[in-house]
Amino acid sequence: MVKLIMGLKGSGKTKQFVSSINESVKNETGSMVCIENGKHLTYDIDYRVRLIDAKEYAINTETLLRGFISGLHAGNFDITHVFIEGLYKIIGEDRSVAESFIAWCKAFGEANNMEFTMTVSDDPAEMAEDIRALCV
Repeated sequence: MVKLIMGLKGSGKTKQFVSSINESVKNETGSMVCIENGKHLTYDIDYRVRLIDAKEYAINTETLLRGFISGLHAGNFDITHVFIEGLYKIIGEDRSVAESFIAWCKAFGEANNMEFTMTVSDDPAEMAEDIRALCV
C-alpha cells in the first residue's frame, strides 16, 4: 500500500508526515524506516524508526532509491513500513519519474508486504488519476 501526502510548499505536509510516523509506531509491530534528504527530522520522529539521510548514501535518482529500498528489504525482511520525506528533493522534480517510482513502490509493497508513505511537493491535480487516488 502507498499513501501520498501531497501539496504545495507550506501546506503542512511535514507535520502530517511526522504524525503519521509516530502513529504508525504505536500501531505496527515490524521495523520502520524513514528516508529523508538531510537530517531535519531527527528530533521529531520516534527513536524506534530508523532514520536514513539520503545524502549520506548519495541517493539522488529514482534508480538509486529503488535499489536502496530493495537492499534494505534484502537485509531486513521485518521492514513493514518505509517513509520517504520529500520525494522530489531526493529524486528530482520530474513528474513522470515520480509517478513511475510510486507505481514501483505499490508493486514492491504488495509483493513484500510493505507499506510506503511519502510526501510530494506538488499539486495533486497535476498528477495522474491513479496517483491522486493514493493521496491522504
